[in-house]
Amino acid sequence: MRIGLYPGTFDPVTLGHIDIMQRAARLVDRLVIGVAINRDKKPLFSLEERVEMVRHETRGLTDCEIVVHPFENLLIDCARDVGAQVIVRGLRAVADFEYEFQMVHMNRQLDASIETLFLMADARRQAIASKLVKEIARLGGDVSNFVTPAVGTALRQRFA
Repeated sequence: MRIGLYPGTFDPVTLGHIDIMQRAARLVDRLVIGVAINRDKKPLFSLEERVEMVRHETRGLTDCEIVVHPFENLLIDCARDVGAQVIVRGLRAVADFEYEFQMVHMNRQLDASIETLFLMADARRQAIASKLVKEIARLGGDVSNFVTPAVGTALRQRFA
């Protein structure tokens, strides 16, 4: 069984994330979506809220089995824990590549048996970043081009 791990904080999950999830789901038998507990990022939504958002937004994905898995340990340890042979990462811009390039080499030093697969963001989704989506929502802007209606509602409620 081919198992892929797509990690992120998903605070909140965006249409860009969902695009990567849909495309990754066609490449593996099981896609584990690792929702990271990253205290340094000071998430807007709790871990439980982010896990539920991801579960809700992936219900329609049927290309493979989808598992939502919260984690706080090293990414490579999470990959081992879930039996992933590949870590899926989305790339939007050159700046993403520079960071990911470093991460790949560090992860390869920790476990060379786990590959990293990069998927380029769809051109319509390249500018979407959770940080920017939260800022637009906080200032009362329309985020409907960046998130699903359910996530948009959650953002509006959070900033009401």
